[in-house]
Amino acid sequence: MQSSNTLSIDAMGGDNAPGIVVEGVAQFLESRTGMRVQLHGDEALLEPLVAGRPGLEARATIIHAAEKITSDMKPSQALRRGKGSSMWNAVQAVKDGTAGASVSAGNTGALMAISMLILRKMEGVHRPAMTAVWPTLRGRTVVLDVGANVEADAQQLVTFAIMGEAFARATLGLEKPSVGLLNIGSEEMKGHEEVREAHEWLRAAGLDMDYRGFVEGDDISTGAVDVVVTDGFTGNVALKTGEGVARMLASHMRTAFTESLMSKAGAVLAMSGLKRLKSLMDPSNVNGGVLLGLGGISVKSHGGADGRGFARACEMAADLAGSDFQGEIATNLAKIGTGGVAA
Repeated sequence: MQSSNTLSIDAMGGDNAPGIVVEGVAQFLESRTGMRVQLHGDEALLEPLVAGRPGLEARATIIHAAEKITSDMKPSQALRRGKGSSMWNAVQAVKDGTAGASVSAGNTGALMAISMLILRKMEGVHRPAMTAVWPTLRGRTVVLDVGANVEADAQQLVTFAIMGEAFARATLGLEKPSVGLLNIGSEEMKGHEEVREAHEWLRAAGLDMDYRGFVEGDDISTGAVDVVVTDGFTGNVALKTGEGVARMLASHMRTAFTESLMSKAGAVLAMSGLKRLKSLMDPSNVNGGVLLGLGGISVKSHGGADGRGFARACEMAADLAGSDFQGEIATNLAKIGTGGVAA
């Protein structure tokens, strides 16, 4: 039985570990009074960071790991040499049942490989999918897959839809999230064969799902649906494009509001609105990706996240650990055929 009120943290993963990780964990524990954490990493480095923080010191257990996964390590190297590292031990704690979920800001490829090896795939899942939470005009939208699989056939897209819906219910607090398939048009004849076949499957599968059909790229940012399903190649391109556009807009706005005395005065008058916009576009507020379809919960934080961003990833992990989203996935996978998705 997993301990859903304990998170297992790779304290050495990320661009500014372990300092930022400890800061983020401390912020997380301030808002989640019933939670505890395991901090996996170099004890000599972690003890001074934890000491003197009463809210953290009393609820954190430091578990020494002499090794760490470096940012340039290939997944194959991580699998061969990673045993006993802070990342490996953090994921292993979920497998052993001492933690309900793990969080790491370390090497993405290594984390995916280690998580798949240790936690294994859920029955009926051929390929796990990586999620991203996207800011929209209506709030937040879950997009998957965003990089775990370059291609996906119709059966896998259906599986992604099932997993994404359960994930959105657990993390966005939605009773019945709406789901759409990303396509180049909303018409029935648009798109490649895999997308059209997945569309027919989702309409006829008898799932208790609010499936809305095809959505287009611009529907992601408007929040037309709560879950957008696509293959990892398309999803990753869309994600990186969206991040690039956000940075471009932020840069143009800074220039526009600082180029003259009049524009600076306008910025002062618009300050409250600008702060709300900055908060909405701040990646720290939507930090955390999950490799769905595994036998346990492994959350990936952005490597460059600040303390607030890492705290958000921990909150996502805690929400998932306290939910039955994996049971919901298993139930719906059983409805689409014996053994779920074909290999």
